[in-house]
Amino acid sequence: MIILGNGWTMIPTTNTIICGDCVKVMNNWESDCIDLTVTSPPYDDIRDYNKYSFNFEAIANELFRVTKDGGVVVWVVNDQYVKGGRSGTSFKQALYFMDIGFLLHDDMIYLKSGFAHPSSNRYHQVWEHMFIFSKGKPKTFNPIKDRPNKWAGYTNWGKNTSRQKDGSLKEAPKQKPLKEYGMRFNVWEYSIGKGFSTKSKIAYEHPAIFPEKLARDHIISWSNEEDIVLDPMCGSGTTCVEAMKLNRQFIGIDISLDYCKLSMKRLGENI
Repeated sequence: MIILGNGWTMIPTTNTIICGDCVKVMNNWESDCIDLTVTSPPYDDIRDYNKYSFNFEAIANELFRVTKDGGVVVWVVNDQYVKGGRSGTSFKQALYFMDIGFLLHDDMIYLKSGFAHPSSNRYHQVWEHMFIFSKGKPKTFNPIKDRPNKWAGYTNWGKNTSRQKDGSLKEAPKQKPLKEYGMRFNVWEYSIGKGFSTKSKIAYEHPAIFPEKLARDHIISWSNEEDIVLDPMCGSGTTCVEAMKLNRQFIGIDISLDYCKLSMKRLGENI
């Protein structure tokens, strides 16, 4: 369902797409109602989003207000190169989130399998920030453990010792065998491009999508089933689609009716 206007309700309507200004929409909601936000704002002027612009500071302030204590905001962002240098917008945004009360829980890296624009005087750009902001200590963390452990099952490490206050050495307890898979590092690599970011053909009607797996992995990591997952600039609906697949409640907001319709089409593909 697409809701037109500003969603005049204190309790947000879940499992829907709202067409409107996300600041005005969120402003009508009660405080502390969202468990997780996964979104990617426009990167400076790198893409043309149907000629719409966005008020970053107002969005950040509303996100802080509507996020539950212990809730998380995943902010995927990059910089434009201006007059030979990076704009620094991503860093400025991160500092602003911290100034209004969010904790910078982690600065993760989205590593791409390739690059779109070759560079002639700097190394090719293949990564973006995935800032993890939390409102206090995160209430949920479901670590993904799919990193192959090179030393799985190995225990023959010799005697482990630890230095005591008096300078003596004390033998530490014997280590347990390492498991086959360990928790991921905070650099996540994804294949990008048509056919890789998503199998949905209609998704590419949007100028800038992030991989479905990226949204899925963050939703798994920072939320539980039935939690409310928000994307205030939902674009092609990737976050909403993955939240639905994972049995989370979702809310997508976009100021462009065309993109709202696109999100609904993608949701329809997965019902």
